[in-house]
Amino acid sequence: MEKKFLDITEIHTPELFKQVSEYTDALIAEATANGSLDEQGAINEYTSEIARVGRMCADYESMYLKFEHLKFKSPLIVSIEKEMEKRHIKQRQTAKLLDVKESTFSQIMTGKRSVSMRMAKRLYKELNIDPGLILEFS
Repeated sequence: MEKKFLDITEIHTPELFKQVSEYTDALIAEATANGSLDEQGAINEYTSEIARVGRMCADYESMYLKFEHLKFKSPLIVSIEKEMEKRHIKQRQTAKLLDVKESTFSQIMTGKRSVSMRMAKRLYKELNIDPGLILEFS
C-alpha cells in the first residue's frame, strides 16, 4: 500500500477533496479485496490510513459543503395519500370527509401539526387507516 497525502493535515480546495476522496475509495477497495476489512474493529495499516484521510474528508465536508437534510414522509401520511389516491379524492375533499378545516388537514399532511385523538378516530373510521400506523406516527 502506497500512502499519499502525508504532507497535509487539512483539505481546503474542492480539487484536493476530490483527489483525497478518490484515494480513500481506492484504499477501501484494496483493503476489501485483500481481506483487511473482514474483521470488525480490525486495526491495521489500511484501517489506520482510511481513518486518517477519512477524517480530513469529513472535516472538509462539514466546513465547506452544505447538505440538505433528508426529508421523508411519515408512513401515516403515505397511507392517507394512498387512500386518497385510491378514492380519487383531493386534499380539500378529504378534509371535508374528515370534518376538519382544509388548513388544518394541510398542516397535518405536511407534518406541521400532529394528529389529535379526534382526528385519529376519523382517519380510522372514514379512511380505514391502520390504527397501528395512527398510534405509532401521530
